[in-house]
Amino acid sequence: MGFWDTITDLVEAATPWSVAEAEAPAHETTEETTAETTQEDTKTKAEAAAAEEEPAAEEAAEEEDEEEEEEEEEEEELQDPKDVFEEECRNSKECAPAKHHFDECVERVTAAQSEEGGAKEDCVEEFFHLAHCATACAAPKLWSVLK
Repeated sequence: MGFWDTITDLVEAATPWSVAEAEAPAHETTEETTAETTQEDTKTKAEAAAAEEEPAAEEAAEEEDEEEEEEEEEEEELQDPKDVFEEECRNSKECAPAKHHFDECVERVTAAQSEEGGAKEDCVEEFFHLAHCATACAAPKLWSVLK
């Protein structure tokens, strides 16, 4: 065994992915027929069970609908105070300059899109200024509510 044979053996041992070995293909004919008969058996069993449990299924469905309605009512009542405070701050005097710049930018971009077919600017910077102002305004109010 030579020097290069030793190096080659070391490289092959360190890199197990260097040799690709494929598995034998599965027997498709037996699986297909087995799957088809299983599906047919499942359908007939399901149809028989459904015929026996129709009244029970209707009652269960009604109960589930009632529970879902109750959950939706509970979910509607919950509201994130951060969103409420930020919306109030966006419309307050404190953030009025940022909101004014953002609204003007939106009007410019909308007009440019309708006239020229494409606007050369976007209002990302103005949006972030407004979002920063609203967040900074809402933070003290939010902490007072969360404590």
